[in-house]
Order: sequence, then structure tokens, then C-alpha cells
Amino acid sequence: MYAIKALYDGVSFKPKQPIAIKEHYEVIITFVEPVKKIDNSTLPFKRGCMKDKMWMANDFNAPLDDFAEYM
Repeated sequence: MYAIKALYDGVSFKPKQPIAIKEHYEVIITFVEPVKKIDNSTLPFKRGCMKDKMWMANDFNAPLDDFAEYM
């Protein structure tokens, strides 16, 4: 029997630590208590980690020449 902590976001479960089990297991899920505030340390990335690493072209919304005949 193994026990792990995880967060449930209404769609899926996100383990708080890696799970090193490779076999198939039947599981029992117990909802302990609602999370009042999401702890950022449980997210797979930190908020703002991509700041200044992405950019968007100035003409991003400009019509594409490839679709000129459809416009």
C-alpha cells in the first residue's frame, strides 16, 4: 500500500512528489480538505518563469498573404 499527496483541480490529480511506481494499481481516492490557497511550489513551473523569453511579432494580427484570395 502506498500513499501520496496530490492536488485535484476539478479535472485531474497532480501529485506533489514524483511517483516511482511502474505497475498498475487499484487506487482509493480520499478527499481530505479543500485547498484554500494554491501553493506555487506544487506547480510544475513558477509563475513568471518565461518573462522576457517569449516575443510576438509586431505584425502578428496582420493578414497573411497565403489567405489573400479568401479574404
